[in-house]
Amino acid sequence: MIITSLLDTDLYKFTMMQAVLHQFPGAQVEYRFKCRNPGVRLAPFVAEIQEEIRSLCQLQFQPVELDWLRSLRFIKSDFVDFLGLFRLNEKYIQVEAMPNGEIDLTIRGPWLHTILFEIPVLAIINEVYFRNIQPVPDTPEGRQRLERKLAQLLTEDLSALKIADYGTRRRFSKSWHEEVLRVSMARLGTGLSGQFAGTSNALFAMKLGLTPLGTMAHEYLQACQALGPRLRDSQIYALETWAREYRGDLGIALSDVYGVDAFLRDFDMYFCKLFDGARHDSGDPFTWGERMIEHYQNNRVDPRTKILIFSDGLTVPRIIELYERFRGRCQLAFGIGTNLTNDLGYEPLQIVIKMIRCNGQPVAKLSDTPSKNMCDDENYLTYLRQVFSIPAPGASHSV
Repeated sequence: MIITSLLDTDLYKFTMMQAVLHQFPGAQVEYRFKCRNPGVRLAPFVAEIQEEIRSLCQLQFQPVELDWLRSLRFIKSDFVDFLGLFRLNEKYIQVEAMPNGEIDLTIRGPWLHTILFEIPVLAIINEVYFRNIQPVPDTPEGRQRLERKLAQLLTEDLSALKIADYGTRRRFSKSWHEEVLRVSMARLGTGLSGQFAGTSNALFAMKLGLTPLGTMAHEYLQACQALGPRLRDSQIYALETWAREYRGDLGIALSDVYGVDAFLRDFDMYFCKLFDGARHDSGDPFTWGERMIEHYQNNRVDPRTKILIFSDGLTVPRIIELYERFRGRCQLAFGIGTNLTNDLGYEPLQIVIKMIRCNGQPVAKLSDTPSKNMCDDENYLTYLRQVFSIPAPGASHSV
């Protein structure tokens, strides 16, 4: 089986799940799968995907895994006790083949009991797809590509540049993911003097002694559109409930659920000082970085005390460009995903599972990259744009 541990997921699933347990335990949600690659046929593999999901739903957290989670400073004891009783339930997820060769995958149920499906299910779909179309993977090519990437970072001028692995959901395979991590650790080094900062994957962080990384994802801010007191204040509400849960820890704000303009309107002096930094995940990263630095300065905060995390479709050359632009002006972190864990010479799948409803109400993100938006209710998208003063795609920003 592909997934053999419930820890084989991104850390931010646990940090969000803890907040859900404490603050939104009754929330009901719906997620929908989407493959952005045109012409990719996943329907022939539905039976394999279903069997892997059935196996996933048999897993429980092991004592050593619970002990590791309990050792993290921001994970609370009652949450670990809850995980000790937790299993994913197959009744909340449906996967069907469609006549056009695509798959229809929907997750519906309590947020607390469905939040852990996303990352392992995406990893399952990736690995099932690639083991069928590439039964003998070109790992020598993958190793050469990985070596070239790491070599670009191993220059004296870049010794302070650190990267992290954010590649679980779109990895070529679990075994390749582990090889990439082990090679990167050996070549770049870890710890204070190393250039490999850690991984978003909780299982490999535990297994390899890496720093686990992650705070919040889009779904947290999206759900607050339905859970907060007023839609216009939903972004503020999400940041405030996060701060209430973590009391200043895990202070990285995700900036692109409504686009950077709306984010900066809400990210006032209070949040500038309260949060450690922000994460970029759509739109032009150079423009975003300049605007964040200017915003901190305008709010009487020294940007050199704040972290800017870049995580949108990164490659090593792009990371180096961003590092050279912003080093010395702020603290920097880079999370590299698909290009690190799925680069063997084959076109990677651009697949996502996104929340589309919470408590029966549509929810959505309006990111700085319109193709990343996902909502099945156009009327709600129009309303959301009006509430947050976001121009429709192609419209003039002066409107």
